[in-house]
Amino acid sequence: QVQLVESGGGLVQAGASLRLSCVVSGRTFSSYAMGWFRQAPGKEREFVAHINWSGDSTLYAASVKGRFTISRDNAKNTVFLQMDSLKPEDTAVYYCAGSSKPHTTVVFASTREYIYEYWGQGTQVTVSS
Repeated sequence: QVQLVESGGGLVQAGASLRLSCVVSGRTFSSYAMGWFRQAPGKEREFVAHINWSGDSTLYAASVKGRFTISRDNAKNTVFLQMDSLKPEDTAVYYCAGSSKPHTTVVFASTREYIYEYWGQGTQVTVSS
């Protein structure tokens, strides 16, 4: 059974940084594409960032590009989201997600929730102004 556990959320002021981590149980983590999504109060969950299985391809939502960085350490079964220059509008619950689907499928829909079959419980990020 695959489990995803996020950590690293918290309350920070605008302009600060946070680093989220997501540890994935299971022996096939290195073959999973991974993503981060977020859901703000009263809003639908939205795509934030994606990284392919090897870590050499990433994709970001326009709202976070240039401020957030997704990375992974396959030896530690962990994916990270480095968040810099945080803004109040970044306040949300952040979810880690994993996909075991073939690369040829994921590559065309990496921003879509349905591609990811494994989800964490989420970690709260609150940015005050």
